[in-house]
Amino acid sequence: MEIGIYNKYDPYKIDEIREVYQSAGWLKHSNEVIAKVFQRSDIVTFAISDGRIIGVGRALTDGVFNAAIYDVVVHLEYQKIGIGSLIMSDLLEQLKDVSCVQLISTTGNEEFYRKHGMKKLKTGMARYLNSSLTGEYLD
Repeated sequence: MEIGIYNKYDPYKIDEIREVYQSAGWLKHSNEVIAKVFQRSDIVTFAISDGRIIGVGRALTDGVFNAAIYDVVVHLEYQKIGIGSLIMSDLLEQLKDVSCVQLISTTGNEEFYRKHGMKKLKTGMARYLNSSLTGEYLD
């Protein structure tokens, strides 16, 4: 299988992007939400096979000091074959000159991010509006 990596958001591919999220159980990502988050992201990465989006990733950054990676998601049918690593590698390459790159891992995926050089923060903090996420991610 040949995988292409692209770095431009195409609004005409929004249904394919939604399918990636939904296949991974991220059901709150409607077309409206997807359009908003990708239009506002500074860096985007799409994994494509046979013309179809099968994985996504995005980041926000000031381009110098800080960046945050979000939504590294691979379609369920294509997981565990290295596509997530291709997406992470591309995002990190685009952020190679940024001093600090952060992310919040979904539960159970911490080891995947460690393989890409990510480490736990000593002073990381967050707040969540959703109480179930508060219970899952905050001490």
